[in-house]
Amino acid sequence: MVSRIRIFCVLFMVAGQIAFASDSLSVLRTRKIVLGASSLALTGGSLIYLNQAWYQQYSSSGFHFFNDNDEWFQMDKYGHMLTTYQTGRLMMGAMKWAGYSRRSRLIAGGMSGLAYMTAIEVMDGYSTGWGFSWGDMGANALGSGLAIGQEALWKQQRIQLKFSFSQSAYAQYRPELLGKSVSTQVLKDYNGQTYWLSVNPSSFFKTENSFPKWINLALGYGADGMIGARYNNIVVMDEQGNTRSFDRYRQYYVSLDIDFTRIPVKSAFLKAVFSGINIIKVPFPNLELSQGKLKFNAY
Repeated sequence: MVSRIRIFCVLFMVAGQIAFASDSLSVLRTRKIVLGASSLALTGGSLIYLNQAWYQQYSSSGFHFFNDNDEWFQMDKYGHMLTTYQTGRLMMGAMKWAGYSRRSRLIAGGMSGLAYMTAIEVMDGYSTGWGFSWGDMGANALGSGLAIGQEALWKQQRIQLKFSFSQSAYAQYRPELLGKSVSTQVLKDYNGQTYWLSVNPSSFFKTENSFPKWINLALGYGADGMIGARYNNIVVMDEQGNTRSFDRYRQYYVSLDIDFTRIPVKSAFLKAVFSGINIIKVPFPNLELSQGKLKFNAY
C-alpha cells in the first residue's frame, strides 16, 4: 500500500480528534451522536475519495495476494503500524470524550484503525497494481495491538509510534515515484521518512521524581538510497548527464522527544490539539547508526 493512503488515514483521524474536542455539547448522548456521525462521514468519505482518486487510475482484477515484504526496507510496514496505532489511540480518546465505557473504547476504538486499513487492504486485493498483503495486515495488527495493549494494561500510552520527515535528494531522480513536490514527497519518498518509538521514562518510575513528565526517549528507524522498491536497477542521471548510482542502507537513531499529551493544560481544545500533533516526532539532535558508522545529527 502506498504511503499516500496510509498518511491520509492518520491525518483524517487527527482532524476528527480535534473536531471532537468541542466542549459546547454537555450531554453524552449528543456527543455519541456527533462522534458516530462524524466517524461514519469521515470513514465513508475517505474510502470513496481513495477509490476515485487512486484506485480508478489502475485496472481491477479478481481478488489476489501480493508479497511485498522485501520492498523499501520494510519502511511501508512501519507506516502501516503508525497508521493503525495512531488511529486507535485517537479514536479511543474521542470515545472517552463521548462517554463510552472503557470496554467499548478498547474494542471499538482500539480496533478502528485495523478495521479501516483492512478495508483498504481488500481494495488493494482487487487492484492489478498491488494485491492483498499479509505483511501489511500483520503490521496493521501490531499497531492496533500496541494501542489497545497499553490502554488495557496501563490506561495510558507510555510507548507511542511517531513520524518525522526530512526532504531527501532522491526524489529529483524519480519524481513520478517519489514525488514532485515537498507535499507529495512527504507521503511517497521513504528516504525522507523516519518512524519513531517514543518512550516516556517517567511513566515507568514507581515513585514520584523530578524527571520531566513530558520528555521522551525516542528510537528511530529509516532507510536511505532507495530509488526503487526492491532494487536500484534503474539508470538515473544528474543535470550534467552523468550516471548516478546509490547505495541502499538502513538507519537507526537515538534521540529525545516531547510527549504533548503530558503537558498540563486545562483547555479541552488544547488537549485535543496536543493529542493530534503528538503524531509528529519533535526535531532534536540525534545519534545515527548506519553503514557501520555512528554519527551525530543536529536535528
